[in-house]
Amino acid sequence: MFSRAAWEERYGSRGMWSGQPNAQLVAEVADLPPGRALDAGCGEGADAVWLAGQGWRVTAVDFSEVALGRARERSAGLDVEWRRADLTAWTPELGAYDLVSAQFVHLPTLVEMYARLATGVAPGGTLLLVGHDPTDDAGHHRPQIPGMFFTADEAAGLLDPRDWDVVVAGTRERQAHGHEGAHLTVRDVVVVARRR
Repeated sequence: MFSRAAWEERYGSRGMWSGQPNAQLVAEVADLPPGRALDAGCGEGADAVWLAGQGWRVTAVDFSEVALGRARERSAGLDVEWRRADLTAWTPELGAYDLVSAQFVHLPTLVEMYARLATGVAPGGTLLLVGHDPTDDAGHHRPQIPGMFFTADEAAGLLDPRDWDVVVAGTRERQAHGHEGAHLTVRDVVVVARRR
């Protein structure tokens, strides 16, 4: 399920996402001054393309070369570096980014992965973590793998209060489309923290 071959097959069959940036990213980042951004688990690149369109210099990382190929096609003329890496092992450059964003990156190694991603945030920079609320099935089958989903308190609790100011830690509802076009209300866990 989490192997590179599985992700290549998943993305190879069809485009998986809407092509629109994630709503929580837009809500939290629209008013930030552009700088260097890391889009961890970028998939087909909608968030990275949106960030670059807002003036950010973006490094976008994903496991799937198929997804990155689609993303590259969408980003002509924009300041995006597309990088293939396994987020279960990859560590960003220390303090290199004004924004580190991980949107719906659900892997069984979340705690360890978030700790590594947080090291990439520069002093004064922002860490943005968004995921599916662990209690929200919303009509979709989600694998019940321990450690793959998180609450806002769990994610915020990973951050040392001597180094971080947690600005947002909560759950937000949004409208989404389910199978066969059904409208659903889903809940997103959102954590925003600023490095001191």
